[in-house]
Amino acid sequence: MAFPPQPETRFVPEAAPVHSRHSHGLEQFASQLQEGEAQFILDLGGASQANVGFVTSLGHRLYSEDFPRLLEGTFGARDGAAAQEISPASIDDFLRQNLEFPEAHFDGALLWDSLEFLDPPLLRAVVARLHRITKPGAHLLAFFHADERAASLPVYSYQILDAVTLRLVPRGTRRQVHVFNNRAVERLFEEFRSVKFFLARDNLREVIVRR
Repeated sequence: MAFPPQPETRFVPEAAPVHSRHSHGLEQFASQLQEGEAQFILDLGGASQANVGFVTSLGHRLYSEDFPRLLEGTFGARDGAAAQEISPASIDDFLRQNLEFPEAHFDGALLWDSLEFLDPPLLRAVVARLHRITKPGAHLLAFFHADERAASLPVYSYQILDAVTLRLVPRGTRRQVHVFNNRAVERLFEEFRSVKFFLARDNLREVIVRR
């Protein structure tokens, strides 16, 4: 499968190395891909040959959206919550243009860290849309940083190397908009069936959400 050239990121460059890490959240998400018929999976991290190859090798289909770039393209490149002081009509337009899928279409979703940088109205609307477009029983994998003192957070492209290993490719940094402790994450996904947490040594909280 060929991918179109990707535009240059407008995130602030970060002098952080590409590195790999074990992911308990990915391990559990991948275990759901081993079962049953062909599934439709949504990836909000953008087109990645590694992710496409992993999912399709298991007999499933992957649909990719580069969510950070979609946000920047719609609401501008300004950093932080101020960039998203937007009207309900603008939120509706954004969802209609970028997350307009049939109800109960996806069997799973790779959200990565895409929800961390949204202001509350847009965040609530995106999570509600994810609830609508995923099937009952679908699993969603999301990442939230657990460092409450950090002024800015690293942004990564997440590439699946195997069922338990991710390669993290730095895309820069963005200002921390929210502090997502466990209770805040549970409230965010209160319409979903369950939320399970994995806290890694690098302060990256991995979350498996079941629709």
